[in-house]
Amino acid sequence: MPSYQRLGKLPQKRHTQFRKPDGSLYHEEIFGTEAFSGVYSTLYHEFAPTRVSHIKKLRDLSINEWQPSEHRHHHIRTKNLETTKDAVEGRQPLFYNNDVFISSARPTQSMESFFRNAQGDELYFVHEGKGTLESVFGLLPFHEGDFIVVPRGTTYRITLDSKESRFLVTESAGPIEIPRRYRNDYGQLVELAPYSDRDFREPEELAIHNEKGEFEVRMKVDNALMSYTFDFHPLDVVGWDGYLYPWIFNVNDFEPLTGRVHQPPPIHQTFEAPGFDVLSFVPRKLDYHPLAIPVPYNHSNIDSDEILYYVSGDFGSRRGIEIGSYTLHRRGIHHGPQPGAIEASLGKDSTNELAIMIETKKPLRVTSNAERLDDPNYPFSWTSPVKIGATVP
Repeated sequence: MPSYQRLGKLPQKRHTQFRKPDGSLYHEEIFGTEAFSGVYSTLYHEFAPTRVSHIKKLRDLSINEWQPSEHRHHHIRTKNLETTKDAVEGRQPLFYNNDVFISSARPTQSMESFFRNAQGDELYFVHEGKGTLESVFGLLPFHEGDFIVVPRGTTYRITLDSKESRFLVTESAGPIEIPRRYRNDYGQLVELAPYSDRDFREPEELAIHNEKGEFEVRMKVDNALMSYTFDFHPLDVVGWDGYLYPWIFNVNDFEPLTGRVHQPPPIHQTFEAPGFDVLSFVPRKLDYHPLAIPVPYNHSNIDSDEILYYVSGDFGSRRGIEIGSYTLHRRGIHHGPQPGAIEASLGKDSTNELAIMIETKKPLRVTSNAERLDDPNYPFSWTSPVKIGATVP
């Protein structure tokens, strides 16, 4: 997590009386992980957050799994994925295992009710669009290229300011964090990290509400969607401090590390979580050895699955790729530059590609949504020379 933050009104000492102007007490909350041993924040509410007036189960969040008869690579095309609903209800699940759940969404509506994911941390990548994440921690405006990290249990909603939005949504069974190798023993980012604390954005303004009425908070838990009704506005926090809160990092602030010869994917790591890593392939200078081959070498993920989500630019090692494409390269099967890619790359000194990789430690399952968007010819795209690179507008 980024460093300690504080916002709004706070008492001088925690766990002590903190009174409103009318003399009544604010309601203190510890929002924390690992019981009382992990990172946490302390929040102060106008109303007791325990004061729920109605509870209802809305539905099970069952997944329709697609079980292909062949173990093969996949190309999932989501460029023309239907636009629908909001940033939560509009998610189209594509890949999952016990550690991670990956969806695409093209929402057209702002969220009316509030949402709380009690099942996992969330990472939004904003491919297209802009808006605001409104949470108990305050307002967090976002725009194209932003990674939005939302800790599990955060009460929030997303309002949209654009007609077209496209999100890659990753839900994690464990915390989504800055890689340990980028931090010193005190949690500070080291000089060799590909970003600094100045690149992070945290909530800067509280959205303090004290009105009463009927307000719904929908919660994902145990693969079901629950509805909780409160008689007060959920965004009633007047102040908070701590280490656990939503924050943003923009992919364009990732500073790529390059070498004389081709560097392996871990050099692009952006986030880590139990069971998977998130990497950012950003525009950068290419390898500068006189005999360098600027595209990846052939390799086989012997014990992991690899997803690459294509955002923009020319991806030199891959053909037939378009905006919103996912490639899933399966464990045990080789992949690498397609025919003609190596020769076409020689002498190039830079790339304008932008892509997000998610590499998992456990096999991924695919959904029926992925099945209907799958290109069955993709596994055979290494068999004949073709024009390499697809320009994405």
